[in-house]
Amino acid sequence: MLEFDYTNAMAARVGADGLTDAEWAAALAAGRSAFEAVEKDRAAGKPGFRRLPAQDTAELAKIAKTAAGFENFVVLGIGGSALGTTALASALLHPWWNFAAPEARRAPRLFVLDNVDPEETAGHLEICLPERTVYNVISKSGETAETAAQLMIFVAALKKRLGDRWRDHVIVTTDPDKGFLRHLARREKLQNLPVPPDVGGRFSALTAVSLLPLAACGVDPGRLLAGAAAVEERGREAAFRAASLYTALYRKGKKIAVMMPYSRALRDVADWFRQLWAESLGKRKSLDGKDVFEGQTAVKALGATDQHSQAQLYNEGPNDKLIAFLEVSRFRRPCPIPEGFEDDTCAFLRGKDLGELLNAEKRGTERALTANKRPNVTFRVEGVTPETAGAMLHFFELMTTYAGRLWNVNAFDQPGVEAAKHATFALMGRRGYEKLAEDIAKEEPAAAEKRVERF
Repeated sequence: MLEFDYTNAMAARVGADGLTDAEWAAALAAGRSAFEAVEKDRAAGKPGFRRLPAQDTAELAKIAKTAAGFENFVVLGIGGSALGTTALASALLHPWWNFAAPEARRAPRLFVLDNVDPEETAGHLEICLPERTVYNVISKSGETAETAAQLMIFVAALKKRLGDRWRDHVIVTTDPDKGFLRHLARREKLQNLPVPPDVGGRFSALTAVSLLPLAACGVDPGRLLAGAAAVEERGREAAFRAASLYTALYRKGKKIAVMMPYSRALRDVADWFRQLWAESLGKRKSLDGKDVFEGQTAVKALGATDQHSQAQLYNEGPNDKLIAFLEVSRFRRPCPIPEGFEDDTCAFLRGKDLGELLNAEKRGTERALTANKRPNVTFRVEGVTPETAGAMLHFFELMTTYAGRLWNVNAFDQPGVEAAKHATFALMGRRGYEKLAEDIAKEEPAAAEKRVERF
């Protein structure tokens, strides 16, 4: 279902910037206790995302069936409440889904509003009539300021058009017991689904957070979960080895992890992984409370597009990166290159397929990186299906969990994000944050201290 090919990360291929057989054996041996600690947690039911393959989706399916009757399905969320849905939608829906005729889709258009940019949000109100739209407001905590602001805007639009019937157009996905959104769902009797309390936002793609929007668009959640179950059954050792390899190369100076899909369908998996890897492993404190300032910068790229953007840097710039390709062996649809011009630039392409060309581009980039002694790995799937998409996301979540133990950091908190959230509350005047607002005002540099160039 999923292959992890790390041939080009070994010293035999890329010299001193790769791992010798002895270094690799030592890394696996040193990390075995981390593997066992993670598996001990699994036996105790922790962390919660590892139980997701066995979840009951009956209630989700009922709500999805109702939501499928709308013209538009709009996700209101940010970060982990949005990135998984975008990744899975890119992977599993038609690449031009929202542009297809309704009779071809036979399901809603899907929009993910993952920011509070005023022009984007105001513009969206002009292209999706609220009375034809269902809004899925998602926040694990139920307290996210950006999501609350979005909800207020779209509920106001619904009330203006529909009055009390606005409630039929809102679905809440949040903590099962606490938070503003949970209280709102109870008070207004809104359709709702839970996010398990022990599943963090960036690990929630295989909960109702993403399963509901995809189910409303016709993707069977059971197939996604079957892929995740396959990883739990037979992919744990591979995920541990991938985490060990990333860790060993990080210790050898590969401080940047690039993920480069050679597939439009997997483009947004790289974006989703960027949050997962950065937020989970970028930590000041170790598990024993020491200052360690760990973190490998996750970067997304897209093949073949970024061969013409980033590949020059990757090949001849600082050798501080581990490049990971996502490769699809067989694309779902062919696109043959027809007979055309006889010029040398074109003649050799006739009779080939764009998928063949794209994978040749990947192999060419891989060869160039290897020749330049740049370690690279490939995560390969035979084809993109709900099963392989579910497997890929669960694999990377498991890999991140092992990496957290190997790095001796808490992969499931995000104190750096919380600090920025609290500052936003203070700046926007939320009650209870008055003292922080005063402190922020005092920190503002005096006019004479500012360094600003105007032109």
